Amino acid sequence: MSYDLIVIGSGPGGYVAAIRASQLGLKTAIVEKYNDRLGGTCLNVGCIPSKALLDSSEHYHAAHSKFAEHGIKISNLGIDMPQMIKRKDDVVDQTVKGVQFLMKKNNIDVLYGHGSFTSPTELHIAASDGGEDKTITGKNFIIATGSKPITPAMMNYDKNRVITSTEALNIAKVPKRMVIVGGGVIGLELGSVYARLGTEVDVVEFQDRIIPTMDKDCSKELMRSMKKTGVKFHLKHKVTDVKGTKTKAKVTVEKRDGGEPFVIDADYCLIAIGRYAYTDKLGLEAAGIAVDDRGRVVVDMHLRTAQPHIYAIGDVIAGAMLAHKAEEEGVFVAETIVGEKPHIDYNLIPGVVYTWPEVAAVGKTEEELKEAGVKYKSGKFPFKALGRARASMDTEGMVKVLADAETDEILGVHMVGPRTADMIAEAVALMEFRASAEDAARMSHAHPTYTEAFKEAAMAATGNRALHV
Repeated sequence: MSYDLIVIGSGPGGYVAAIRASQLGLKTAIVEKYNDRLGGTCLNVGCIPSKALLDSSEHYHAAHSKFAEHGIKISNLGIDMPQMIKRKDDVVDQTVKGVQFLMKKNNIDVLYGHGSFTSPTELHIAASDGGEDKTITGKNFIIATGSKPITPAMMNYDKNRVITSTEALNIAKVPKRMVIVGGGVIGLELGSVYARLGTEVDVVEFQDRIIPTMDKDCSKELMRSMKKTGVKFHLKHKVTDVKGTKTKAKVTVEKRDGGEPFVIDADYCLIAIGRYAYTDKLGLEAAGIAVDDRGRVVVDMHLRTAQPHIYAIGDVIAGAMLAHKAEEEGVFVAETIVGEKPHIDYNLIPGVVYTWPEVAAVGKTEEELKEAGVKYKSGKFPFKALGRARASMDTEGMVKVLADAETDEILGVHMVGPRTADMIAEAVALMEFRASAEDAARMSHAHPTYTEAFKEAAMAATGNRALHV
């Protein structure tokens, strides 16, 4: 069978690319390794299930620590972990079924099995549903196979007590203690889940701060907040050994610059030090496709590989490993194939950490501007000065606006606080149109809302005009 476009991988990048291609009139197929599990890592063992658990843990934490102050009395408060996991699974199933519906609606053929190139125009599919293997041909291909967690051999990953984010989504009993190796987004989100449920959490981070790729002020604010929930941070430390048993994990830690090692006895050790591109057995050599020294597919500015009809998107190429980045790239490629001239500004793809408070950012960090020698001005506004935040008891965090010192163009926006994952879209929209901090300051924001903090920070960046501090 022959197609105009074959998409390998059904994560957010892959299935969105397939939908857009079908909308544009291309006969499209999508190949998924796992039978009846469309959606990739994000929908099945990543973004969606982790957010479901984050919401559940935040509800519990609010009931435990805030409801009494709201005048709400609760007795016999407890945690039903199996029900929490079941709800998470239900959310995942509904979302996966939604993608399956979209494939049917858009007349996209879904082929289950492991796809591998046998030539630049042919893809062999080893059936995963007990059916027969098949070979299909395509005029164009998109490699959208995503990524997998990095699990160094010395950490003895066993999927039992030494785990990754995948296994952390299905722990049936609240652990007493958990070690998180890595202070990035994934580790902090899952660490936040269990800390709010009562687990003693230790985060071991090699760098001198958590979320090291984000603005330093965001790192400080989030760490201050997470410490209040009992999370312990071991910054500038490294893990030298991990041993798992049937019921425990022993993690040996020492300062990165040397020092006396110490052992943390925990119920689980969660490895969260990053992910690597998943290109296993794709037959890239047969297709004439190169990978870089980190195993990522090499593409040009149009996301083409060395073969001009084969593209790659999402986690499998260089850049931030974000579902929404992959979606933008999927649409970009589909439109490129039919001759349109799409555009992606990678500087304006926001990043979010779904802890509570949330962290969200777009554009340049203050550190990046300093390193580049860009003259800028900064305005900050704390949520504790905001009426809406006081009303909801969400007063932790701040909004920071960075603007060009001469033109006043907004160069970066960094937020830590309630619902900043949603708030950041306003900053992205303004920056897409190269708005100034003055433009943001002059916009009317409904009162009382969390977004007023963005307006106030913009005002602070334009002559220290913030009104409520």
